[in-house]
Amino acid sequence: MSTTHTEAITTCWSCGAPADGGHFCAKCGTIQPLPRGTDHFLFFGLPRKLWIEMEGLEARFHQLSWKLHPDNFVRASAEEREMSLERASQLNDAYRVLREPVARVEYLLALEGMRKEGTTKQQAPPELLEEVFALNESLDELRSARAAHQEGEEMTGLRGRLREAAHGFEERLADVDGQLMAAAKEWDATVDSGDAGAGRAALGCMNEILNRRSYIRNLVRGVTQELAEE
Repeated sequence: MSTTHTEAITTCWSCGAPADGGHFCAKCGTIQPLPRGTDHFLFFGLPRKLWIEMEGLEARFHQLSWKLHPDNFVRASAEEREMSLERASQLNDAYRVLREPVARVEYLLALEGMRKEGTTKQQAPPELLEEVFALNESLDELRSARAAHQEGEEMTGLRGRLREAAHGFEERLADVDGQLMAAAKEWDATVDSGDAGAGRAALGCMNEILNRRSYIRNLVRGVTQELAEE
């Protein structure tokens, strides 16, 4: 597990007062550059944990949004104005990720080097192989019937089976989300304990669950799109 996220900035660039790593100088109020390597968690002053108190996160977001508003930098230097605009963009990005549980897990895995965009494999989980095979057969039947301009009870029944299958996969998706949140708690426990081995195991578990979730979500999306076509 990563324990060191930043390189310390020791003094305010404007007045030279000791810096505490925050967004603004405690003495002169000037906006400060963030330490290199600051992630979304540290941006909000949070540990790299997955269970976040949402009211506190939202309150901090609104507080920083107000402090970074352009009206507060009308008379500031060009450097400060540029820094405030960049910081406001970082604020929105960090808040958008941290407020969503699944996005938060994906971001953590990326930080820890466990997940890279475009490298995850889309393979059917073994326990779903039979259901996926049956679903694909039904989808092929629907496409063939549509190409032949078939209508009537046969098409109605085929669409009904597909909706039922999609609903079943949606229920599985809810189960997977529950598993993901349980694994997130395990990760947080390893952060508290400092057990690096258990931390890597928790990360691997979450990565596997996310892969399964992505596959099921794409199945549901594909069925929904097929049923939406006339």
